[in-house]
Amino acid sequence: MFIKLIAVRDAMDDKEWIVVSLGGSIIAPQDGLNVDFLKEFTVLVRKLIDEDYRFVIITGGGSTSRRYQQAARDICEVSDEDLDWLGIHATRLNSHLIRTLFRDVAALRIITNPEQDPLPEGCRIIVGAGWKPGWSTDYDAAILAKRLGAKRLVNLSNVPYIYAADPRVNPDAERFKRMDWDKLRSIIGDDWSPGKHVPFDPVAARLCQEAGIEVAILAVHDLENVRAAMTNEEFHGTLVK
Repeated sequence: MFIKLIAVRDAMDDKEWIVVSLGGSIIAPQDGLNVDFLKEFTVLVRKLIDEDYRFVIITGGGSTSRRYQQAARDICEVSDEDLDWLGIHATRLNSHLIRTLFRDVAALRIITNPEQDPLPEGCRIIVGAGWKPGWSTDYDAAILAKRLGAKRLVNLSNVPYIYAADPRVNPDAERFKRMDWDKLRSIIGDDWSPGKHVPFDPVAARLCQEAGIEVAILAVHDLENVRAAMTNEEFHGTLVK
């Protein structure tokens, strides 16, 4: 799971929105909660709120999800549906952490159905999490992007670009600054499974391609670069459209 951000404009008050899906591996990597990043991310979001931006933040399950899924696999036979439910509840734990960090400006309820849950009015931050088996938080973010008429979805992870192959295995793998949807989908495939390691959910990619939503993919390490992607400025990363 990764971080996705979607710049949208609210139809009711014409305020600028940045819809964020914050990946679980960024919130809680294998060695525990990433407190330093969360502090810096909170400061960035609050600064943008002061500039009249509004946020929807959707959390992934990340390493917490994968640890529970692997424990289940090690003990018994487990279905994909049960694996997905473990991941979904990990996303909801992470979402409550994020809502707590912004409790003074965030809506009280967590969005768990991106298709039907109402988006609360009068708050500066709305927090969401996973919905149901077979759906990643990438896909949840893509649904909200389409629902809100977003033109761009920004996906933040710990990888700065899309590569032709896993750069951890092949350090010389080609990286892409710009690419079309057909090229991305040839790299990530067409199917989604719980805990799958890809830079973007293949099913969400298909939805974004069909809806005409572009996706910016970049790393979280440089928060000034993150800010640039959030505010539709030039950024270092991969733009897919």
